[in-house]
Amino acid sequence: MTFLLTDVPVDIDRDPARLRAVEELRDPAYAAARPGLVQQVLQWLGQRLSDLIEALNGVPGGPLGLLLVLGLLIVLAVVVRLRVGKVGRAAQSAGQVFAGRRQSADEYRRAAEAAAARGQFADAVRERFRALVRGLEERTLLDARSGRTADEAAAEAGVLLPDLAADLFAAARLFDDVHYGGRSGTEAGYRALAGLDDRVRAARPVLVGV
Repeated sequence: MTFLLTDVPVDIDRDPARLRAVEELRDPAYAAARPGLVQQVLQWLGQRLSDLIEALNGVPGGPLGLLLVLGLLIVLAVVVRLRVGKVGRAAQSAGQVFAGRRQSADEYRRAAEAAAARGQFADAVRERFRALVRGLEERTLLDARSGRTADEAAAEAGVLLPDLAADLFAAARLFDDVHYGGRSGTEAGYRALAGLDDRVRAARPVLVGV
């Protein structure tokens, strides 16, 4: 009797599946396949010029037509400049864990506790997650790389601390929701994050590749 491979059920636990997906999507091939910022702007500019040429087909010639063309080109140049500036700034800052001068993990923890004492739990969540990531860097479990996002930090740390991988992803989501999504921080969320930070500090990493 012949069985088709598609008939064999394959069950993958939720957390390992999520971890595999994150690791797969971090493959440089995905980033290489996406068009770069310059290419996207050039494509957008080409489309706008094409639309402009089509629109000018019905415009009468003479000085009035020339002035119209020049005016549209100036507006187009201003729009392109604004779009490139906004996209460039967003690409540099969106999702990053650290901003400004990087402090020690203990400094972030003290700032988090001070914010929590004032009832400012959004600030407390931000600072405590930074303390967690900075602590991993100080232990050389993560390299001190600028521009790392919360999801990237969780994925990299989860490989070394597999027992805490799911909690690390949850903490990264909390950080993004509060810091970039504009959601309010809660005392329960902060306490859970602080407890995870303590467990991460006490955890021993697994040996990868052995």
